Amino acid sequence: MKPKILLIYTGGTIGMIKDPETGALRSFDFTQLLFHIPELKQLDCQIETTSFEEPIDSSDMDLGYWKILGDIINTSYDDYHGFVVLHGSDTMSHTGSALSFMFENLTKPIVLTGSQLPIGDLRTDAKENLITSIQLASEWDNNEPIIREVCVYFEYQLYRANRTAKMNAEHFEAFSSPNYPPLAISGVHLNIDRQLLWQGGFDRVSLAKLKPLELSPLKMIYRPDMDARVVVLKLFPGITEQVVKSICHIDGLRGIILETYGSGNAPTCKWFIEALKNALLKNIRIVNVTQCRGGSVDMGKYETSVALKKLGMVSGYDITTEAALAKMMYLLSYMPETGDFKKYFETSLRGEISV
Repeated sequence: MKPKILLIYTGGTIGMIKDPETGALRSFDFTQLLFHIPELKQLDCQIETTSFEEPIDSSDMDLGYWKILGDIINTSYDDYHGFVVLHGSDTMSHTGSALSFMFENLTKPIVLTGSQLPIGDLRTDAKENLITSIQLASEWDNNEPIIREVCVYFEYQLYRANRTAKMNAEHFEAFSSPNYPPLAISGVHLNIDRQLLWQGGFDRVSLAKLKPLELSPLKMIYRPDMDARVVVLKLFPGITEQVVKSICHIDGLRGIILETYGSGNAPTCKWFIEALKNALLKNIRIVNVTQCRGGSVDMGKYETSVALKKLGMVSGYDITTEAALAKMMYLLSYMPETGDFKKYFETSLRGEISV
């Protein structure tokens, strides 16, 4: 039996064609996909399509749309062998990270892709990205999918979604995964590095307290709820006490992603440390992530991070800011109030960090 793939269009450049009369870009009808990309007929799979009722620019992506997308995949999960999501590139890493946490014990591939040029453009990268994404989602071995995680495919490389970041707004090589190698490379041959793929499963000790949880290595569990009461605080030279305290005093705030310098370094001035200490005392979770795209937080390596380590701040290690946000939103929704947030966050749940 041929693998059955559901293609989901959320919006973005990849779904545009140029009107031959006006030259303006417009969305095309994805039920006519084979007409626009007849090469898809050569793939050894069945392709069905669906779309958001009103496709959106990825700049408008939010938690509500994440749930709509997650619901589409969840309700169709048993009917398809894999899923390909067409998504604008600007927030693709955010959505991919969120989906990786929303779907626990994933047993099928979810591949996000997009393009820098519309599908109807003469020099478009859309066709290759789409064709190879569908092919990757169709890869099976011994009646089981080879890929069982959320991925991003762009310009000949397949990445773990929660390891990616958009790095370039103009080049076809728009994404990178600075702290984890590509899962697959498309060249003359499609080479999947199986040793790098997420093998599924989870840390039973650290996750057994999450609610509600079924400890089955085979059953997929859908967790769509995300807590939006979080903020990213990016440090910069000259940041003022007023700015930091204003953020820490946001009404109802539950979490802060603190983007620090280098390997987790921050100002050592008394007001800064006190502001973070007071936030922690109010049970606001703070995660230390580096502003650098490559490398890892290593609190205590330099004197400028010793104070943060003494506060008991959570280390994001080499997690991306995009994945850190999704992971915090996820844990704040499903972790018990008495749970050890630091322990949960510093555990790799979907291959998002190297510990």
